[in-house]
Formats: sequence, structure tokens, C-alpha cells
Amino acid sequence: MTEPSEESTGKAILPLFPLQTVLLPGTHLPLHIFEPRYRQLMADLVGEVVPEREFGVVALRSAMVREVSGPEHVHEVGCSTVLREAKRLPDGRFDVVTTARRRFRLLEIDSVSAPYLIGAVEWVPDDRVASVPGDTVNRLADVAKAAHRRYCESAWDADDWTTPPDDGDIAALAYRLTSDCLLPLEDRQRLLEETNPLRRLRIACRLLTREAGFLNTLGAVPMPPGELGEFTRPSNLN
Repeated sequence: MTEPSEESTGKAILPLFPLQTVLLPGTHLPLHIFEPRYRQLMADLVGEVVPEREFGVVALRSAMVREVSGPEHVHEVGCSTVLREAKRLPDGRFDVVTTARRRFRLLEIDSVSAPYLIGAVEWVPDDRVASVPGDTVNRLADVAKAAHRRYCESAWDADDWTTPPDDGDIAALAYRLTSDCLLPLEDRQRLLEETNPLRRLRIACRLLTREAGFLNTLGAVPMPPGELGEFTRPSNLN
């Protein structure tokens, strides 16, 4: 298997894991693995047969898809993720935690060379944005963080959420603000595919504002983020 390039551009070969969710760069993904082909993938990741323990997550285009055989069954843009923790259970299943790394565009799917799917991908970097005054960027960041705060205040008790860390990386801020928010798959895919960092942050702001409005109107709240991992796992083809 070809080692993924360390550059933000270029092509690579990655094992693929189709899911009914969209993975955003920098976020953590817990998975419970029980299907034999994906058990083999986890064994290859743990044994570092797969370079850097990195594989790709792609979102299914429809919940009705039962078997992915070609790119038409999944969204074109996905996100690679790196295995961080793996616990092999006595019966061969795995509980794992991964951290999302970088976006890619899926070019081809190989369903015969390995027990699991393998994708030919090209990395998708952010666009180079024309110089924008620092105060403009800071105002946009403040508006987005305020939208995130309104969403969290509408969704959860004060003890159930915290403000994501802000290290000044404007390109990552939209992902951090939306990582724990229960956005529809289509909205998360839109965030993933957006390559202009400022436009992505504006989209995140609008989505968070919209969802906060829904919560206030309906009077319903989602499960606190700290409990999501205990009760749910992303739907997959296991």
C-alpha cells in the first residue's frame, strides 16, 4: 500500500470506511468494529501494515445503500482519520478512537484487492485567500463563536459544554465550533467541501444560528456531547 504523501496536495491510496456520517478535520471519532473485513482493517492499522495508521471516511449518499461498489454510492469528498486508540475484544471485535486529519477527493474505489475497500484519492487543501484585514477576520471569528455559544446555551446545561479552544487557526475554527453540534449530514458535508476558510466560517455561523432557532422554537434538546459516545456509534456497513 502506497504511503500517503505528507504534502497537502498530491495523490495517495487509502483504505476506506463508508459511514452514514461526515467526519470533519480535527474531530475525534469512536467506532465499534464487528464486521470481519473491518476487523481486518483495524488489525492492519494496529500492525502498521497501513502507513501512519491512516484511513479514509466517506459519507454514504443514501441510507439505503447496503454495499458500496463504486464512487457513485458515497460523497466525493471525505476525510482521512488516524487510529489513536484501539482495544481488541476477546471475540475479535474492536473499540477504537480515531482523529480526523485531512480532506481528500475520491477518484476510484478498488473492492477486490483487499477484504476492505481501497480508494485512490487526491488531497484537498484550502484555497489561498486574498489578504483580509486582521480586524475583519477577528470580527467574523467573534460572530461565529457567539453563534456557537447561543447554540450550546439552547441545547445543553452550562455544565455540559465548553467553548472550543481557539489557537488563532481561522481555517480550523469552523470545524471546532461545529464538531459537537448535531447538524444534518448534508450540512456537515457542505462544511467539509468548502475550501475557502472565511466562507466556511460564515456557513458555520449561519448553521449554528439556524439550529439554535430550531431548538428554541421546538423546546427540544439533543443529548449532551459528553454522553453521545456512550450511547451511539456512527451507522456503517458492518
